[in-house]
Amino acid sequence: MTSRAADSGGSWKELPKVKLQRKNRLRALSLGAVAVSGALALTACGSDDNGGGSDNPSTSAKAGSVKCDDAKGQLLADGSSAQKNAIDAWVKNFSQACGVQINYKGGGSGAGVTAFTQGQVAFAGSDSALKPEEVTASKKVCKGGQGIDLPMVGGPIALGYNVPGVDNLVLDAPTIAKIFDSKITKWNDPAIAALNKGAKLPDLKIQAFHRSDESGTTDNFTKYLIATTPDNWKYSGGKAWQAKGGQSAPQSAGVAQQVKQTSGAIGYFELSYVKDGLKAVSINTGAAKPVAPSSESATADIAAAQVVGTGKDLSLKLDYKTKAEGAYPITLVTYEIVCDKGNKTDTLPATKAFLRYIASEEGQKILPSIGYAPVPDEIIAKVRTTVEGLS
Repeated sequence: MTSRAADSGGSWKELPKVKLQRKNRLRALSLGAVAVSGALALTACGSDDNGGGSDNPSTSAKAGSVKCDDAKGQLLADGSSAQKNAIDAWVKNFSQACGVQINYKGGGSGAGVTAFTQGQVAFAGSDSALKPEEVTASKKVCKGGQGIDLPMVGGPIALGYNVPGVDNLVLDAPTIAKIFDSKITKWNDPAIAALNKGAKLPDLKIQAFHRSDESGTTDNFTKYLIATTPDNWKYSGGKAWQAKGGQSAPQSAGVAQQVKQTSGAIGYFELSYVKDGLKAVSINTGAAKPVAPSSESATADIAAAQVVGTGKDLSLKLDYKTKAEGAYPITLVTYEIVCDKGNKTDTLPATKAFLRYIASEEGQKILPSIGYAPVPDEIIAKVRTTVEGLS
């Protein structure tokens, strides 16, 4: 839709006529009303995948608060579907302020990295940091530089489920591993019952859904299983699903949709996709109480992350084995992948302006209202410095 506030709230010729002597006095009020109307209209026009931010006024940027510089034209981007709801909210605000059209496909982390190393997109989103061979490939696109990982959005990987009559399901790592490896096949299995005393678990077949496409969400989910219960998850991990059995669907939205419409289903996806009747599993981590996925519980885990990237790369190491009170262990951080040097001159101004906005305090504060976790202050400060140095 058109991003100009004036067009969203009605063209100037549609404003009520006023007497000439009152025009100057009312001009400021008229401009403010139109800008607010435009922001609300844009916020209400989100995609169907939006995780709730489209109707939330807190996701709208204040007029004039986004620094556009020389941003213009269009940006193509692809990658993580886990962050797509965040990207959608950010794009609305940025496009409204700067008039730049951003087309973020959200085809999955694997697709995004491939598109980036082939020079097809200005930036990519990935829930896994670049591998050494991917960094090498990026040097062909980033003239004189290379691709780097900038953590921009965090969040819990929720285990959404559809089990009639069960509203508060608790699982632990061994049980989760056995469910997704087809070793536990009924919801009233003794292992599940032991974690849910008093719950009326049905004699119902478990339908476990995983991603059919290469996905950083899969990578992070299986890293959790490898770290916490290696005896029950003997796969090497990665973006491609390796376990046998189960059912599959593309992208986070596809898995969430399948779980929603399938009785007995369970699947993994970003918390912002837990909506429309879906419920999320709480994890028994060994802490005093099971931990539910939330922006706060994910931030508690991400706060303990360590920067392991070198140079301008800011890739992180997460603590999947945490037993800290209130820390949710199945988290991911989505990186925006961009050239540190050698970005295309026609897209560099818009790329920097957009990344500057989403890393800003205003960009980050949108995230909790749509099911995501902001990047901790110490890390996002380094991101902001790195963005300003892109060339």
